[in-house]
Amino acid sequence: MGTSTPLKESTRKVVDSARDALVDLSHRIHGHPELMFEEEKGCEWTAAALDDANAGFSIQTGVADLPTAFVAKAGSGPLHIGICAEYDALPAVGHACGHNVIAAAAVGAGIALARIADDIGITVSVLGTPAEEGGGGKIIMLDKGVFAGIHASMMVHPAPFELDHMPCMAAGTMGIRYEGRPAHASAFPELGINAADALTVAQVAIGLLRQQLPLESRVHGIITKGGDAANIIPAETTAQWMVRAPTVAALGEIEPRVRACFEAGATATGSKLEITSYPPYSEFDDDDELMALFRKNAIELGRRPLEDSGIFPPASTDMANVSLAMPAIHPLLGLGSFPAVNHQPEFTAFCATPVADQAVVDGAIGMAWTVIDAAGDEAVRGRLLAGPRPG
Repeated sequence: MGTSTPLKESTRKVVDSARDALVDLSHRIHGHPELMFEEEKGCEWTAAALDDANAGFSIQTGVADLPTAFVAKAGSGPLHIGICAEYDALPAVGHACGHNVIAAAAVGAGIALARIADDIGITVSVLGTPAEEGGGGKIIMLDKGVFAGIHASMMVHPAPFELDHMPCMAAGTMGIRYEGRPAHASAFPELGINAADALTVAQVAIGLLRQQLPLESRVHGIITKGGDAANIIPAETTAQWMVRAPTVAALGEIEPRVRACFEAGATATGSKLEITSYPPYSEFDDDDELMALFRKNAIELGRRPLEDSGIFPPASTDMANVSLAMPAIHPLLGLGSFPAVNHQPEFTAFCATPVADQAVVDGAIGMAWTVIDAAGDEAVRGRLLAGPRPG
């Protein structure tokens, strides 16, 4: 669309020539999983890969007061495109969501676009975004103006199936803490206030509440501390719970009802309750034109995005918050791993295989080609340039 095939082929050659380095980056991050806000090596390696490519990137680290966030910028064209990289892992299961693939694909796309940025009238920024797995790194970066001036953003994400977008729910996270009073569990139990009982009451209440919640909602959580010893009345219990709904507005209707369940536990036992709430992940507003361009390019690369038939249940991502601030897409790159799915150790293993390595390359080329198409189409380019900007 509006741009020559030779230009696309030149970007393919750039990515192909960088293949070994991109795969090495993906495997290094995969082999060194780091949790949210602790991605020191992942951030360092991803930024270094962009610098080592000698593609003209200026790199700023520690943006938004986040030590593991960065922005690498190249080109001087008026249309500013953001490519998001993620590199945080999950507790216990490591890179079971394939963020190593995401980081390497972002680097590949960034390098390819940097080399032609001025030719197609763009500026490209690769954004290293920490803590997607619950910390909301992109939300913090949005709030602190890191995305200001960017007209459109994109990223790719590995999954069991190939889709041109990710079905997405809004999500809110609550940290729960009950404070009771310790006592000898056998000799003087009447002198204690059982914080574990408070959490038990809350979980039972949530279990009963689920029948009255909308079908498309989700409520789930874990106990992070249940007590200290079997012969001590638990004086402190902690938990982390999530509530999901189709939209942030719907989330706002469900969360108070879940919160009331935790309050019931405190009331029933006499425990003190503290609830810490985190910025919610929003619903995703896919940009239809960019999504269609990516789909076309994915097919040209030999990939086969499925029609959305509900085969991939909705998840949540802080990239959704970016999509409400500017045009954005978040295609899924299928690894053919089913029944192994995201957040399982079996999926972790898939994310460092030849099929995942090919997803790195295809994701990089697919994003680069999509930007070329968007920059070369007068109507799409004009719409992006005229669109709202954060900050």
